[in-house]
Amino acid sequence: MDHGYCMSNEKGYEQTSHEVNTQTDLNMTDIDDLLDMKERLADKDNLLRDLFIEKITKSDESVMKYMGVPTKQALNGFFGILDKASPNLKYWSGQKSARDTSYQNTPGMKKSGPQRKLSRYQEFILTLLRLRMALCTFLIADIFGISNSRVSQVCITWINFMYGIVLPLLRWPSSKAVKKFMPRCFKLTYPDTICIIDCTEIFISKPKNPTAQSQTYSNYKHHNTYKALVGITPSGAFSFVSKLWGGNTSDRYITKECGFLDQVRPGDQIMADRGFMIRDLLLERRAKFVIPPFTKACKWGKGKRLTSADIIKTKNIARLRIHVERAIERLKNFRILSNTMPLNLKPVANQVLLICAFMSNFQKPLVKN
Repeated sequence: MDHGYCMSNEKGYEQTSHEVNTQTDLNMTDIDDLLDMKERLADKDNLLRDLFIEKITKSDESVMKYMGVPTKQALNGFFGILDKASPNLKYWSGQKSARDTSYQNTPGMKKSGPQRKLSRYQEFILTLLRLRMALCTFLIADIFGISNSRVSQVCITWINFMYGIVLPLLRWPSSKAVKKFMPRCFKLTYPDTICIIDCTEIFISKPKNPTAQSQTYSNYKHHNTYKALVGITPSGAFSFVSKLWGGNTSDRYITKECGFLDQVRPGDQIMADRGFMIRDLLLERRAKFVIPPFTKACKWGKGKRLTSADIIKTKNIARLRIHVERAIERLKNFRILSNTMPLNLKPVANQVLLICAFMSNFQKPLVKN
């Protein structure tokens, strides 16, 4: 006890020894982490892919901007439905591959061919990115570290798969459901409105076949196009999307042949632009048709005019009908539809249109009460 400094040195030595041992253990852990990081950095394809997906899914704003889904929760929920619907997804590799379904139907059977580099979630993100941003396939291939042909294969497979899942979900609502969620602006003027319709056109590359050129050339757009009839509810959700027709097809013919009239029930009220000459077709189904009034002959000016009552009616209809234009704008925010569609997407063009319309319905209602 008289020599306290000796005990102090001994304790100091013990602490130093413990610290040295602890430092050695930390160094070994750091070395393992550095080795793992080095291996990850060496695989540049996986690193770029992981960082990119993390970047575009980090927030609701990013998810909406890159994939057209309003929230991360909606994105994960949509993928959860798709993943549960088909745990064994057979990938498109030509017409013959569609006839062989043993891979999906046989439990535990391994996929033939090369091992896939991407997980199902990564392929899902890739497909939505292609629809929303319309990026070139070679750019997507570089980002995800796969071949150009594999990007096309993944997109074709997932587009057809998603189409089969969402097709029954985008359906014509009942009159009771429409009136339950009808905005106040419709209730005051046209409370029986069930659907607002309009035709939209999608630019396509010029076909090589002269017959196809004439069938798809739109005099209105002065370009080769596909045309489709779309219908929305008064709140702005897509309730009907027809198949695509050539841009040279009239609005009346599409409305008559696309199956839209089969959805109309007696007493329904359909709103459209003045150019839709389908009043007789709706009268056959005892439905009402609302369009802006036409000009009438008069003895002065250019010989045609609208009465003051007609002008007020035109303004009221235009104020409500504009919402279908806003819905189409939402649809065209998927740049695969607003850009010129390449001809190699022709086999899945109808599927792309329906999927984009379904995903547009994820967003908030266009018309507020």
